[in-house]
Amino acid sequence: MNRHQFELPLGSGVDTAMTVIRYGHYGRPVLVFPSEAGRAWDFENNGMLAGIQHLLDDGRVKLYCVDSLDADTWSDKGLPIEERATRHEIYTRWLTHHVVPFIHQDTASGAELITVGCSLGAYHAVHFALQRADLVPLAIGLSGNYDVSTWESWGERGDATYFANPTDYVPNLHGDHLDWLRGRLSILLVVGQGAWETHPTGSLPSTVKIAGLLQEKGIRCELDLWGFDVSHDWEWWQRQLAHHLPRFC
Repeated sequence: MNRHQFELPLGSGVDTAMTVIRYGHYGRPVLVFPSEAGRAWDFENNGMLAGIQHLLDDGRVKLYCVDSLDADTWSDKGLPIEERATRHEIYTRWLTHHVVPFIHQDTASGAELITVGCSLGAYHAVHFALQRADLVPLAIGLSGNYDVSTWESWGERGDATYFANPTDYVPNLHGDHLDWLRGRLSILLVVGQGAWETHPTGSLPSTVKIAGLLQEKGIRCELDLWGFDVSHDWEWWQRQLAHHLPRFC
C-alpha cells in the first residue's frame, strides 16, 4: 500500500500538530474526514479502503485522511454551542491554511478536490464545501447530521453557530453568491433507513431535510436513500463509497 503519514501544525497559536495520512500515488485528490472525534487512520482501520483499492492502485484517486478536532469542539458537550462553534473555526483555518495547500502541492496542477466523510465527518465534508466551494466543488456525505443545534446543544446561539450550521444558513443563500454556488458546487448525500440512522444520530431526517433545502435553492444535490436494512455503520459506508466514488475519478 502506498501510504505516507504527515504532521501539519494546527496553528492559530496552538502548539500542536494534526495528522494527515496519504494513500495512493496519483489521481483526483480526496480529503477524508473521520467520524466523530476520529483520527486520520480510522478510515483504514475500519475497512474503508477495501472497496476502493482499485482506484488507488490505478492512479485514479489519492486520499488525504485527516484528524478531527471534535473532542475540543462539537463533541465537548460541557461547552455551550456558541463556544463549540467558535472553536470549530480553528479547525477550518487548519484545513484552509495547512491541509488544502499541502494537497495542492502534492497533486497534479488543476486537480479539483473532493471531500468525503461519514457520520459527523459527513457534516465536515459538506459544510466545508459549502463554505469554500472555491476549493471544493464536490462533497460526499455518508449518514450525516447537518444541524448542529441537534447535537445536545445548549446556550445562546450567535453568529458562530449560525455560520457553522448548514440547516440555518442554506435557506438564506441568495444573490450572486447563490448563483455562483449553483454553477460551481455539487453535493451527494447518502443515508440508510435502518438501525441508528434515525435514532440516536438523526442522520436520516437531517439528510433528507438538508437535501430539500439545497434543492430548493437550485444547488446541485443528489439524495441517495438506501434500504431499511442499511445501518449507521462502517460496513455500509464502505459499500456506499465503493458504489459512488468511481463516478467522479
